[in-house]
Amino acid sequence: MSLIQALVLGILQGATEFLPISSSAHLVLVPWLLKWEFDPNAAFIFNILVQWGTLLAVVFYFRHDLLEMVGATWRGVRSRKPFQDPEARLAWLVLAASIPATIIGVALKTQVSQTFENPRTVSVLLLATAAMLFLGERIGKFERTLESLSTRDALWIGLAQALALFPGISRSGATIAAGLVRRFQRPHAARFSFLIAIPVMIGAGLVAVFDLAQIPDGNSQISALVVGFLAAVVVGYFAIRWLMKFLARKSLSTFGVYCAIVGGLGLLLSAIRG
Repeated sequence: MSLIQALVLGILQGATEFLPISSSAHLVLVPWLLKWEFDPNAAFIFNILVQWGTLLAVVFYFRHDLLEMVGATWRGVRSRKPFQDPEARLAWLVLAASIPATIIGVALKTQVSQTFENPRTVSVLLLATAAMLFLGERIGKFERTLESLSTRDALWIGLAQALALFPGISRSGATIAAGLVRRFQRPHAARFSFLIAIPVMIGAGLVAVFDLAQIPDGNSQISALVVGFLAAVVVGYFAIRWLMKFLARKSLSTFGVYCAIVGGLGLLLSAIRG
């Protein structure tokens, strides 16, 4: 992978990780469209590790929230009242929501990795993302805030995040839509979606680092990873800022239309190319 390719994919990752249009789908379809050929294992590891760039972006954006949650959790543990403070309770629910993706990610690691090699499947899953977004907007009542979040809500949204291990299912799209189905307001559903991404992205990145160490020429990818990482940090931060403002006044339907169009075009091109 050249540095230019890494830069393009890093920008793409940063722009699409938090927008509900599936960053993983774009990281599969764009190289396929441009006929960029990478070693499948190396490409999969690049896709996971460059997510750490967007991880840093979301941590920086929510840094004040995270500090409050960590502080409240520590005070709760010391006082033996771990769920009394709302911020501590939210922190525990973020961890609970991360459990489904962790379990399913370990169990289906091979199947997930293989999906990255199949643009047709990715295109179909983009259509599934579009359906989720439309369904969330259709069913959502936009009544609740995160203060009313329950363990059942967290696990429901966590299951949606687990689906997004497969490229084409947008993580933010699936989790925000799942929150809308549970009647949360869009900005509150988005906030929880971004927070629960942090533990899963850390775990996935650690696994990818281990896998990178097993590749004989893994060191040759370091420069590309750094370029992709930095691009994803900068673009990802501004993408979060934009989306939080967007969701305060507009629906997810626009992104649903986009996913449907890209998924449909991907299937069409896949059929043409055979």
